[in-house]
Amino acid sequence: MKNSEIWIAFYTILVREIRRFTRIWPQTLLPPAITMTLYFAIFGNLIGDRIGEMGGFSYMQYIVPGLIMMSVITNSYSNVSSSFFSAKFQHSIQELLVSPTPNWVILLGYVLGGVARGLFVGFIVTILSLFFTHLALENLFLTVLVVCLTAIMFSLGGFVNAIYARSFDDVSIVPTFILTPLTYLGGVFYSIDLLSDFWQSVSLLNPVLYMVNAFRYGILGVSDINIYWALVMVSVFIVVLFWYGLRLLNQGKGIRS
Repeated sequence: MKNSEIWIAFYTILVREIRRFTRIWPQTLLPPAITMTLYFAIFGNLIGDRIGEMGGFSYMQYIVPGLIMMSVITNSYSNVSSSFFSAKFQHSIQELLVSPTPNWVILLGYVLGGVARGLFVGFIVTILSLFFTHLALENLFLTVLVVCLTAIMFSLGGFVNAIYARSFDDVSIVPTFILTPLTYLGGVFYSIDLLSDFWQSVSLLNPVLYMVNAFRYGILGVSDINIYWALVMVSVFIVVLFWYGLRLLNQGKGIRS
């Protein structure tokens, strides 16, 4: 394919993915906004006043970056996993695979569609959070970099999940039993400094902890972990997941078999 044709194919996939979640916004954009508003009201206002400060900030300010990141993670992941599996289920993905479109273009189109939804929801949650507390942006570049890298990483994870999934139940297994526990135990609602030495060491095995803390550092300037190590870790995960997803797509894993 010519470069112009590759660009057209990529643009078409990306626009279709964006139109997919914006067309059904009551199902894709409204629920996370309502859920996060409840988190702000219950954990931030009602419980936060009793907890007091954490990391030198009010409890509401402390948890907001984690809640924003949680919405980005879950929505970028679920968008790709559900969209690509639906294409498999309806057998429409075969039309793309038999076309001259390179597989890396297909992968990139789906992934960036998930990134778009994750960032869109993250932006909505950020705006809603401003009605509950004040956020001081410490480092704009780091904040944008971390949220984009995180959305890319979990979009790739959703793509791999969709390839292996054989039913709609399989699509929900990973978010329910792996993604949700990792997110809740990833320092969204607390600082790992509150934990014992043993559980602090265990928490360091959770990749979500690094993303949440890096994002929190970009907004508030506080973190429980090394920021540079967090960026390296996320970048490595992205490279590995992109390579693995492309390899599965080239093999036709779960698609041609």
